[in-house]
Amino acid sequence: MYGDVNVVVNDGNLGRGTNTGTGIHVKIGISNVDSSVPILITGNMNATKIKEKLGNTPLADACMDAVEWGAASIYNIPVKAGTPGEIGEVTQDRAGNGSIEVKGSPNNAYDVVLEIIDGGGCNEGSVRYSLDGGNTYTEEETIPLDGEISLAGSGLIVKFADADDGNSFCGGDRITFSTTSPAMNNQDVIQAVEGLIHSNLVFEFIHIVGTSARALWASLATLANDFLEKYKRPLFFVCEARPKGISEGLDEYVNAMVLEGRAINSMYIQVVCSHARYQRIDGRIQDINAAGIVTGLYGKAKESQSIGEVKSFPISEAKLLKLLPEGIEDYISVLDEARYLTIRQYVGREDYYVTGANMLAPEGSDYSYAEDVRVSNRLVRAVRAAALNELQAEVSPDDLEASLAGIQAALNIPMEDAIRDKIISSGKVTVDTRNLNILVDESLDVNVTYVPMGHVRAMNLIFSVENPYAS
Repeated sequence: MYGDVNVVVNDGNLGRGTNTGTGIHVKIGISNVDSSVPILITGNMNATKIKEKLGNTPLADACMDAVEWGAASIYNIPVKAGTPGEIGEVTQDRAGNGSIEVKGSPNNAYDVVLEIIDGGGCNEGSVRYSLDGGNTYTEEETIPLDGEISLAGSGLIVKFADADDGNSFCGGDRITFSTTSPAMNNQDVIQAVEGLIHSNLVFEFIHIVGTSARALWASLATLANDFLEKYKRPLFFVCEARPKGISEGLDEYVNAMVLEGRAINSMYIQVVCSHARYQRIDGRIQDINAAGIVTGLYGKAKESQSIGEVKSFPISEAKLLKLLPEGIEDYISVLDEARYLTIRQYVGREDYYVTGANMLAPEGSDYSYAEDVRVSNRLVRAVRAAALNELQAEVSPDDLEASLAGIQAALNIPMEDAIRDKIISSGKVTVDTRNLNILVDESLDVNVTYVPMGHVRAMNLIFSVENPYAS
């Protein structure tokens, strides 16, 4: 008999529509770095170190955001671009007659501004540049003799060539252009996820860095079930919804996103549909999906704690400069109702907050929020680990009650730990002794039940005037 400790997670029992969470997770995203093993980013690394390990890439950006907001350990799986990034139209505002050519393949989405500081030809003039639309600039540097400047690990090269008349480059000359980020294809993402099946890494969830859509979400939902049922590794996925298209109206965009999410019913899929203008820890100001921030907050929240808890998880307006697209505030309730994770402001507060850590769970699920899933996954991991210690254990048919009591006590230890850590309100593990025939079946059915912690999702303040002199 090929024995194992198998896991079933029942849903719908509530009948409703460690002391801190580790937040250890895996990020899968575009990077030009080659690595045969996951690359570890820790919470004490600065932006320079993160980019040194992951390149100037979307994967590095997501790690910077997560580290800034609380992530302590992130395992990164770099994936090569299925669709390369593109260089947009180059706009030139120049008095010099030398040529400036942009070439290469961008590693990320950039808004490049390049300025001539001191006029002159190659090996004479000087230049500085920005990758974030002029919000931050590099130090001034001399135009090289060969005329080629590589832009800070971006995959881009600017080629300068002198003019025949000697009027090559003038102070104040300026060029601007934008690039698009490279993208992964779904097959590459799925292959990277499947590569974790037999990995020894211990993690809570996987963040898919970069825009994805329901076709991938559906595949990941199936994979999440396989991870739990086949491989006994409970996890969930954090994905990023697309931003609004340039020519798309707000109503059109929100309606499209509602339809996009409607096809998915999985408590193991979370999709962040919140975009913002944001200042990263390296000083760049960029338009981002907030999934990096969200994955960082999980590193600060214990499993049962909502990352939408107002008193604990404010997102500073000094960092998150505004929500995008313009006017999205009027639609956040719609996206929240559609089970997306969004970010909002409350009247009377300046900072931003997670509206609710929604999962794309089916209606009536007991696991509608990430905190529900995180608690369940913690208990599954811990109780199963305790149960593995009891696998192949000897049970005496003559003293069955005592034998089973020992097993039951061992399996209750992780439940007691969760109660002590205030992850659950109460819980117990019970060995089912009905119709038990251990000599024939050699199998035990074990019931694991618990009462979760409650959460205040809304509050109603009722005001009235009282007359102390009234009889």
